[in-house]
Order: sequence, then structure tokens, then C-alpha cells
Amino acid sequence: MTKPVVVDADGHVLEPEDTWIKFIEPRYRDRAIRIEREPDGYEHLVIDGKYHKAVDGILGILGGVGMQDDLENLLTPGKRSYQDGCMPGGYDPAARIKVLDEEQIDIVLLYPTIGIHWEAHVTDPELADAYTRAYNRYIVDFCSHDRKRLVPVAHINLLDVDLAIAEATRARNEGCVGIYLSPDPASRGGMSIASPELGRFYDAVSDLDMPIGFHVVARELDQGPLRNYLADGAAATSGGLVSTFLGLEVMIVFTQMVTAGVLARHPGLRMAVLETGSNWLIAWLDRMDHKFEKVVVNRTSELRMLPSEYCARQCVISADPDETMTRSVVERLGDDKVVWASDYPHIDAELDVLNTLKRQLGDLPEASLNRILGGNCIRFYGLDA
Repeated sequence: MTKPVVVDADGHVLEPEDTWIKFIEPRYRDRAIRIEREPDGYEHLVIDGKYHKAVDGILGILGGVGMQDDLENLLTPGKRSYQDGCMPGGYDPAARIKVLDEEQIDIVLLYPTIGIHWEAHVTDPELADAYTRAYNRYIVDFCSHDRKRLVPVAHINLLDVDLAIAEATRARNEGCVGIYLSPDPASRGGMSIASPELGRFYDAVSDLDMPIGFHVVARELDQGPLRNYLADGAAATSGGLVSTFLGLEVMIVFTQMVTAGVLARHPGLRMAVLETGSNWLIAWLDRMDHKFEKVVVNRTSELRMLPSEYCARQCVISADPDETMTRSVVERLGDDKVVWASDYPHIDAELDVLNTLKRQLGDLPEASLNRILGGNCIRFYGLDA
């Protein structure tokens, strides 16, 4: 069997706590994202001078790979620090290369951790752009340790489309291969993901040959498109699970991108669907196609193909290694539409992910397996492999 190039489509860094202080422009330094500590060590994540209440005192949970047995302490305010949850592979590029070697992974695309927390808390477009510029400088610097194996993905905010286009262009020139976007409407000031105003951004990133990737976010439980659900007393206790770990907001924005015609209007736009798992998508596409054929077709829709056909033309879906029906996803979508992700070094990640994934995929033909393990990511992002 030919050894494939193995690519992790969604790994994370654990940003050093001085990242934004160090990499942001001096005029914004007093508003930089930071961690502040009480005299007893209790930690606050501070965004533009305000505490992020959802993670107050529990910053250790932002990392936590291999610490599932300590989950109670990680979730008890004041018990574990951010550094307690930080594995060296999250913040030290040399240590990350060692993790890749141990996990038999050749290349990893890197996304933020603290960076997925702040967008719902910032309404100033210039500050949001400064936050993304600072992070993007940091991730390019992190990946410079080994540019072939550590691949930077730019964080872009959509509160101001012109600023977003300018930063995407700058980040592309610095070596970022793709763009992370929050699915949260607050990250674009409540603007619809299908707004004509965002069309200029989609055209620009298509011209830059930068796929976009929607990834789960973390916020206060009373924010976001699930706020009405989370307002229910019984649901509030599971709000973090629903909002972050289950990835419903990514599923929602994927559906909007397809059904509201964004992919139809921008055929050069490529989109990765991240950290939702993949198994849900086959049933959802069947339902979307059915409703389109029964209700939408020949009416006012801009869609001239089935929703599943737009997905096939422009999207990839990231599978979790331990999902039990990924083989069915491959059979339904094709072996060129599925990538996979470790989510290292987050609390819900595991080690030995490659063997887990292979067991779930079963006895696929060698060429198909090689595409899923890395070839699809190489093609989708134009990686140098």
C-alpha cells in the first residue's frame, strides 16, 4: 500500500495569553484580548475590557486533551488554569511537530482557540479587524517553524466587508491558505450570511483561491441564533453542549449558504464544514433535495441545481475520527468530498486518531482512503505536499 500524505483538516493552537498584547498594533493594546487573574489565581478572559462570562474561571477547559478524567475540576471555576489545560503541542510549534509524528500526521491546518470566543462580544469593526490581524500575524509566525507541516488558516471578521477583504488579501500574501469564519450572526453585525453586501467578500476570497471554513464558536449562553432555545430553563444547563460541541450553528449557516443561493451566485467559492461531524449531512441533503423538488423548484429560488449538487460542487465535510457512519457518508457524497479532523488539543479530542478513523472507514480501496486521509485537503486548499 502506498503511504498517503495525511492531513488534519482542523487542528487548533492554544494561543499564548500575551498573543494579542504582543501582535496587536500599539493603539489597540489597552483593548487587547488578555487573561487577568485575581490574587487567588482565579482567571478571567478579558475582551475589550469585559469578562467573557461563559468561561469565567474555567479557562483550563479551552484545552484539556487527555484530561477527561479531570473534567469535574476543569469545569469548576477556579480549580484549573488556562495553563493547566495547555499541552505543549498547543502552543509550542516544535512540540506540535512531535505530536504530528506520534500521530502519523504529515500536515495540519491550524485554527484558533481563544479566537473562537470573542466575536459575539465585539461590535467595533476596527477593533475586530485589529484582533484578527493580530491573530493572523501570530499564526503565520507559529507556522514558520515548519511551513510545510504547519499550515495557517486566517481568521476573518465580517463586521466591515472592506476591512475583511483587505485582511484576507494581506493574510494570503503572508501564506494563509484558507479562512475561518464564525457562523454567529453577531460576528457580522446581524447581517444575513446571504447579504448582497457580503457578495464582494465571497468574490474576493474566490479570486484569492482561499476556501472559507465555518467552525463552531463559544459565547455567552444568551447570545446567538439558539438564544430562544437556551432561554428555556431545562435547556440552559446543556446550552454549552448544544451551542459548541454539537455544532448546530454551523449546520444552520451551511444550510443558508446553499438554500439562499450564495453558492449558486459564487460558483468559485469553496466551503469547508467543520467540527459538526459528517454523519448528519447525508440525511440533511436528502431532506433538502426533497423539499427543493416538492416546494421550491420553478418558483423564486436562484438554485438551478439540487442543494446536494451545490454541496458536491463546492464543499467538503470534515469527519470526526470516531463517527460510526462515515463510510456511508463517503458512499453517498463520494470519496472526494470527505476530510477529517483531530480537534487536537481540545477536551473532546483523542489520540491515536488515524487508526480510529481507518477502523470506521473499513476496507475502502487504497485510492479512496488516500483521498480522505489527505488528498482531498491537499486539492481543496492547494497545499504543497
